[in-house]
Amino acid sequence: MATFNDIQLLRINYLRGPNIWTYRPVLEVWLDLGALEDHPSNALPGFNERLTTWLPALIEHHCGVGERGGFLQRLEGGTWCGHVLEHIVIELLNLSGMPTGFGQTRSTSQRGVYRMVFRARDERVARVALEQGHQLIMAAINDTPFDVQAAVARVRTEVDDQYLGPSTACIVTAATDRGIPHIRLNDGNLVQLGYGASQRRIWTAESEFTSAIAEGIASDKDLTKSLLKSCGVPVPEGQVVNSPEEAWEAAQDIGLPVVVKPSDGNHGRGVTLDLRKQADIEAAYHVAYPEGSDVMVERFIPGDEHRVLVVGGKVVAAARGEVVSITGNGRSTVQELIDTQLNSDPRRGYEEEYPLELIQVDANVAVQLELKRQDLSATAVPEAGREVVVQRNGNVAVDCTDEVHPEVAYIAALAAKVVGLDIAGIDLVARDIGRPLQEQSGAIVEVNAGPGLLMHLKPAIGAPRPVGQAIAEHLFPAEENADGTIGRIPLVGVAGTRGTSTIARVVGWLMHLGGRHTGLACREGLFLDRRCVDTADSAHWEAAHRLLMNQMVQAAVIENDARTILRDGLAYDRCQVGVVTDMDGKDTLAEFDVFEQDQMFKVLRTQIDVVLPGGAAVLNAAEPQVLELAPLSDGAVVLYAQDGTLPAIAEHRAQDNGRAVFVKAGRVVLATGSAEHVLGALADLTFGRNAVQTEPDTLLAIVATAWALDIAPDLIGAGIKTFEPELPCAAPAR
Repeated sequence: MATFNDIQLLRINYLRGPNIWTYRPVLEVWLDLGALEDHPSNALPGFNERLTTWLPALIEHHCGVGERGGFLQRLEGGTWCGHVLEHIVIELLNLSGMPTGFGQTRSTSQRGVYRMVFRARDERVARVALEQGHQLIMAAINDTPFDVQAAVARVRTEVDDQYLGPSTACIVTAATDRGIPHIRLNDGNLVQLGYGASQRRIWTAESEFTSAIAEGIASDKDLTKSLLKSCGVPVPEGQVVNSPEEAWEAAQDIGLPVVVKPSDGNHGRGVTLDLRKQADIEAAYHVAYPEGSDVMVERFIPGDEHRVLVVGGKVVAAARGEVVSITGNGRSTVQELIDTQLNSDPRRGYEEEYPLELIQVDANVAVQLELKRQDLSATAVPEAGREVVVQRNGNVAVDCTDEVHPEVAYIAALAAKVVGLDIAGIDLVARDIGRPLQEQSGAIVEVNAGPGLLMHLKPAIGAPRPVGQAIAEHLFPAEENADGTIGRIPLVGVAGTRGTSTIARVVGWLMHLGGRHTGLACREGLFLDRRCVDTADSAHWEAAHRLLMNQMVQAAVIENDARTILRDGLAYDRCQVGVVTDMDGKDTLAEFDVFEQDQMFKVLRTQIDVVLPGGAAVLNAAEPQVLELAPLSDGAVVLYAQDGTLPAIAEHRAQDNGRAVFVKAGRVVLATGSAEHVLGALADLTFGRNAVQTEPDTLLAIVATAWALDIAPDLIGAGIKTFEPELPCAAPAR
């Protein structure tokens, strides 16, 4: 059997925004098949069999056939290895917990060289999946061993290291479902929802409305209890202690049994319940001490542990905890029983995606203490039938949202409000959460900032709760979304080569005159209103991204060109107005395999594909290829051209009162259907005090774009005449 050299990965490029392939980020790989160009899948002995044995779920890939098993049909009929690699990478991502349904592979003008892309939520995860997929396909081709499980584990590790945690991810997903864009601000869980001045920030289950004062109060359990008690919220009696001996004295004063816990810990770490003996209490002190700055002793409240999630003053989810125990068989050790009876539960795991944690006695001091109280250890062998308590707290994973009594919900919401948290995890103990706390001597024991959401997203028992939606609704109330642009700012994207910088600058000036702090990224620099931030060419992804992250920016104008779209994709997911002036520039794009004029349509359509339904596409009607973009706009279409008698403009005006801007008898006209409004003489619409004239097509594009933004015609005319074309700075701002 012939041995083939590795497929060469010539170039790997991460397209971070809408691009020629899709609306979402993708990893684009240029690859050279070499000799494999002459050997499709059905010409490689045993290749298909090895591949489907290693990755049996490939049968679920529909491919272009459009049905289950579609990709396998392509394999059997003969498909090229670039296409096969695409599906291998997608399957590795699926198996690693990051489902991916999009991929494409297309030939280039060079024989044997292909462009392969696949959906990539995270660049580093995508690169690792590509690396493992590349090794797998070469092993399948050359009939060499390959450890699929190790490859999946490698990708999964990268997913766990790089991707958002489950709490943050569920909020981001909920925001995305409502059409709210997001930007990840660091390698962790700090995420911006929305653009510019309309943004909100989250960090796991904390929001920008979560004050540092409230978080500080919540972290001090003694202070929290005193504030809650003063407002009539039932809390257990307790006090801070400084030594094991003080803990025993406090327990005697409070009355046994008691709870010993850190004063500012979380996630149940260091908490020991139902303590009745001096030795146990003093030992529990040493368990709690490393987990917080102080140790507290509290009266033990009989009942089940509950976590109630409060968002914006409303209870949105509740979960109940369970005491975890094992049953002896007279043969197995405690750790062996834990492994077979508890850790074998598929709901337990180390990663954040599991609602319950694995239990390792040697690594868990609280479990060791619980066993010691029963005169046992990890190596002890309980007699047959003996029930051994392993954990009394920290196993909150049984949904009980529908059982919460209105009085309990009120008390939980009051506790969050007293502390000052907009999102809070309220820990309470009650025998029955369906009854008021007072009548069963229940109490609130903790108020937590930044609560984990996994117990509500993946309860061990019960239905998942839409907590991400509740938090997204809290940050972006539905009543503020009357126009469907929640979390967005007015955003204009300008694409083409003819006068695009001038169009972007003047439109930015007009938006500024309308009262908005406007950001501008164009070839002539990066601007915030009239202040120049950077004189370097800023018609690229990074500069545009800076504007969208800026909380001061109330509107933005971003210049793009074909190179930007091919290299990075657009910096924004949608825009209010998309402008395309022309489809020139193919002669400079050979590195992207663009040689034909028809290819420019696929590139520049990206700008029109992202126009919002309530927005508009502004198109040069004098360019037939640009005009063909009109049906791709989800919003309205505004045409412009010097000649108002063009058939395209006449037809557009006749259909649904279409809007157009053109020159008639030397005057600029704004037409809606048959109605016409004269803006002014073309010769009089000049820039600034020196009456600088610009190209008529550029001027018409400016007017059409401003009109599409619903800027009043009088302001458009006045704004054009007051725009000074000289750049406001000669050096970057310091």
